[in-house]
Amino acid sequence: MMRTLNTAIRYTIFTTILLGVGYPLLITVIAQLTMRSKANGQLIVRDGQVIGSEIIGQSFTSARYFHSRPSAAGNGYDATSSSGSNYGPTNQKLIDRISGDVAAYQKANPGKPVPINLVTASGSGLDPDISPAAAYYQVPQIAAARHLPEAQVRDLVQSHIEGRQFGILGEPRVNVLELNLALDAEKGSN
Repeated sequence: MMRTLNTAIRYTIFTTILLGVGYPLLITVIAQLTMRSKANGQLIVRDGQVIGSEIIGQSFTSARYFHSRPSAAGNGYDATSSSGSNYGPTNQKLIDRISGDVAAYQKANPGKPVPINLVTASGSGLDPDISPAAAYYQVPQIAAARHLPEAQVRDLVQSHIEGRQFGILGEPRVNVLELNLALDAEKGSN
């Protein structure tokens, strides 16, 4: 019995070192050598300062910026608390939040139906993208806030639409952070 216990302990130590330290270390080294940006979270750096990530959304509240989808992750876009709210479609808290969001958007854009992904969170709560319809919906508000022609802002949205992956997977989308950075770079944008 001691021999079996001794063998079990040795195998446990060996597999812990191999699979708990060696394999993760090997994968980390390979990722750093072959795809450094992706391995480090696809961070966006401006003037030596990290301002966001291409793959994690963030909140924009100013009328001068395109707004992301709502987030239920922690205090909003908290990557350590990635999750949806888990509220069912009949949950009163969810209904009240969505109704309030719809009312706020309709106040800024009366008479136009609000695109659903502007008022519903993604499953992870970290989605960095919105639909092209959601981006176009926000154009009049942003153009007015920045004193830009709507056509100029609409063209900016058009230039940031990413198609389906491999032409068949997913839906067309617009990365909100990248669009807002391009908006800040626009000439004549106050």
